[in-house]
Amino acid sequence: MAINDDETAAQRERLGSLKPPGLGSLIERLVGDDQSVFEQVDRNARALAKTALSKLDVVSRAEFDAQAAVLQRTRAKVDELEQALAALSAELDKADDN
Repeated sequence: MAINDDETAAQRERLGSLKPPGLGSLIERLVGDDQSVFEQVDRNARALAKTALSKLDVVSRAEFDAQAAVLQRTRAKVDELEQALAALSAELDKADDN
């Protein structure tokens, strides 16, 4: 029995040493002081995001701003034409009354 207990203790000790490292120590071992892994992950993430965005039906900020300016000018012109139409309608109503 004593031999069996010693063998079991030895097996437990070996299994304890095979325990996987924690995530923090694994990351430290992978990265160390070198930032190249982080830079590579950053580059890959940006490329992935750029690819995903290019597949979407979106416009650039510059194009959006340009279209907003066109819309603002168009609204101003519509307001101006509505005022001119109202003035002409008023003149036409005066002419019909006389």
